[in-house]
Amino acid sequence: MASDDEAGAICHLLNAKVVSGPVNLVAPTPVTNREFTAAIGRELHRPTILPTPLLTLKARYGNELVQSLLVSGQRVDCGKLRASGYEFVHPELDGALRAVLKG
Repeated sequence: MASDDEAGAICHLLNAKVVSGPVNLVAPTPVTNREFTAAIGRELHRPTILPTPLLTLKARYGNELVQSLLVSGQRVDCGKLRASGYEFVHPELDGALRAVLKG
């Protein structure tokens, strides 16, 4: 989620009268870590062919932490935010990255 979407969503929620409880501030188009890494590589014009050395990370931080935070995926939904009427400035990853990296 680009910073202008994050700030916009927070302002929207502060003024929304019908929203209650927790709301996920995530973009509407979920991507995998592989897709995210490839998109960053495209935007920075850098190759992203080398995988993360999981064995090294597991040795440093422990198997459970690495598995839960880096390897296992989490699908977080922004349904409540969209249902409240918020419209994303950057609904797709490429546009959001462009805004964050060049803005």
